[in-house]
Amino acid sequence: LVTWNNKKFYISTAIAYTSKKPHIGNVYEAVLTDAIARYKRLRGFDVFFLTGTDEHGQKIQQEAEASGITPQQYVDNVAGQIKEIWDLFNISYNKFIRTTDEEHVKCVQKIFTKLYEQGDIYKGSYEGNYCTPCESFWTESQLVDGKCPDCGREVKPAQEEAYFFKMSKYADRLIEHINTHPDFIQPVSRKNEMMNNFLLPGLQDLCVSRTSFTWGVQVDFDPKHVVYVWLDALTNYITKIGYDPDGSNELFKKNWPADLHLIGKDIVRFHTIYWPIFLMALDLPLPKQVFGHPWLLQGG
Repeated sequence: LVTWNNKKFYISTAIAYTSKKPHIGNVYEAVLTDAIARYKRLRGFDVFFLTGTDEHGQKIQQEAEASGITPQQYVDNVAGQIKEIWDLFNISYNKFIRTTDEEHVKCVQKIFTKLYEQGDIYKGSYEGNYCTPCESFWTESQLVDGKCPDCGREVKPAQEEAYFFKMSKYADRLIEHINTHPDFIQPVSRKNEMMNNFLLPGLQDLCVSRTSFTWGVQVDFDPKHVVYVWLDALTNYITKIGYDPDGSNELFKKNWPADLHLIGKDIVRFHTIYWPIFLMALDLPLPKQVFGHPWLLQGG
């Protein structure tokens, strides 16, 4: 017998990137999150479960061009396959977000403008080593044997005008939050990695726009720029439940902050450093927990 306790529980997966068909690791994460969501419902929690797809970026534009179709056609196809697989596995999500959804795009534009107007985002230029598969810039000191530290692939020198987010402005506040909320980053090994490898050595400002490709959310006050992947992708957790800088709806007020973001260990940095800092800049509470799960391995 379920005893309804009227407590909300907001849980999310990471959103699957639509450059290729989903792999077993994406499905593993969806099933794992679904198991937790179902358990919480059985315990009487009012669960909101969000999943979906991340659909912008240079890699998708390149894949679409190679396939001879538009980026929108390309992501429509892959997102359709992902949703079909989630439904095949009976994933009990409440909403499925696509970052090409009009409501998401408009909200990201508002968020970018708000952060720019309050001085958290500024215009500059970027020169560094760029890894296209990871959509990340790296300094020489961050490279491992001259290659991308995340995926081990070749990087290429790149320079372009860009907008930057002042990460260092919020770094001390984030360190304090992590130290006073021991459950915020789980497991503990991930927390130690974030603190020792990224936060304590000092955060560099983050590139949050690109001009070298067009497939993304346009910066509405500077249309040659598109919003760079993480400021677009991470905000899905608030845009789909009704966040709006001009006034959020009741669904958002009821469910935020998230109780659990369940993500792969390779994107812990983005969810425990970039994401909380974006939220601090928006004056929003931080998620209660980010859990970085391990990978499913094949052939070792």
